[in-house]
Amino acid sequence: MAVKIRLARHGKKGYAFYHIVAADSRAPRDGKFIEKLGTYNPNTNPATIDLNFEKALDWLLKGAQPTDTCRAILSYKGVMYKKHLLGGVAKG
Repeated sequence: MAVKIRLARHGKKGYAFYHIVAADSRAPRDGKFIEKLGTYNPNTNPATIDLNFEKALDWLLKGAQPTDTCRAILSYKGVMYKKHLLGGVAKG
């Protein structure tokens, strides 16, 4: 099962609000997901990102692949950097 970290759209028409989720890559965009990792609201200025750092890092270490937008969000929050550092520690 290929797991992706991606955005699931919520909110009304023209006023999108997103949940950051870990989901099977074959599942529909707003459909079934494995675990909710946080939220992303692009309507505020600046955009509001509420992310569970530990859960997101755990999914990345398990091999989940983030989409481009989620990669940018995770990078902004420092999750990708932490994964990079842990990979270096594992190598020695």
